[in-house]
Amino acid sequence: MPNFVAKNLKNIELPASFDGVEFIWEAINGDEKLVYTKALGCEFCLVVKGRANNYVIKCDKLSRPAKLEAVQRALEAYKQLFACEVISQATAIKKSKNSNQSDYIISSDELVNRLENCEYKKIFVEIGFGSGRHLLYQAKENPDALIIGIEVYKPACLQVENLAGINKLKNIILLNLDARLVMSLLRSNSIDRLFLHFPVPWGKSKMRRVVSPQFAIEAKRVIKDSGTFELRSDDREYSDYTIGCFMDLNDANIQIYKNRFLEVSSKYEDRWIRQNKDIYDVICSFYGSSDELDLDFKFEFNGLDLEYIKLNFANKTIKNSDYFIHLERIYTLCDGSALLRVAFGSFYRPEHRYILITKERALYLFKKPLLTPENIKAHKNLEDMLRCVTL
Repeated sequence: MPNFVAKNLKNIELPASFDGVEFIWEAINGDEKLVYTKALGCEFCLVVKGRANNYVIKCDKLSRPAKLEAVQRALEAYKQLFACEVISQATAIKKSKNSNQSDYIISSDELVNRLENCEYKKIFVEIGFGSGRHLLYQAKENPDALIIGIEVYKPACLQVENLAGINKLKNIILLNLDARLVMSLLRSNSIDRLFLHFPVPWGKSKMRRVVSPQFAIEAKRVIKDSGTFELRSDDREYSDYTIGCFMDLNDANIQIYKNRFLEVSSKYEDRWIRQNKDIYDVICSFYGSSDELDLDFKFEFNGLDLEYIKLNFANKTIKNSDYFIHLERIYTLCDGSALLRVAFGSFYRPEHRYILITKERALYLFKKPLLTPENIKAHKNLEDMLRCVTL
């Protein structure tokens, strides 16, 4: 990422601006300070880290914008305004296509927006699409369906993104995220088909499996009336385990096949067939509709005591069964306000956020957390902690 190292920095009062970049205020913790910055329509923080004989200036990871040019321009402006002697730098502004943007790989925030404005008649989801053969096949065969692929392995996402582009497929979106997070973002009764093909069995570490009793409950919630969850696996024990998880649900209809032929096969399936291994299909459908998640919630703070928080803040972690809270660091602004850096939410997809606390109000800086059950519970507990209840 862009950065530069300066031997010394000028002491210039904020707010200050240069070449369209605004530096609004700074928050300090020891030898590190965050500079609240506006550039090219983006808001983020620069980090100024003091070392023995110099200063390192770079972009803060938590607030880093997608637009790299905004970061480059901000660093160049900060260098021109504050740096006395630059020792090294990597801040050149390149006029090129924005490599940070993708036509296919999107964020969890963008997923929520796409689903709210979805015009496709059907929605298919595939968890762990690997080489993408099955995903691409479904996209070609079902142009009226939005195909959502979930894969934690980033190179697989990039490979399938390239193949989707070559084939000019417009009905695909890819998520380099944990499937449990994505499931929590899907609306009830919204998915026509949910695929899980050849997942890692995790025979000695079953807690790491995609399928679990909780996953079965979530699958039933998001799948439409008469929609299907479809497992394909070469592992008999995993297939039996999946059947057990879904059999515990009410109104589950399960079909089981052995060595069923499909029009498309994955590279793993080709390997298993060459080795004469059996392939199992478990197809589960539900009848009736599920209730929507009650997620009518606003991530707001009320009644926080700024001075109490500044006096009693400490680095600490609280763990619950399905969420955690980590109070990481407190920064102080020149007007006495506080900026907290916190992490919280689910263990598989934690939120990292800044909370700005002034005498008048408290709010999440840059953006609010995702609207998930784990984040709601964590926020409520966090507010109690900051309200002197358990801090």
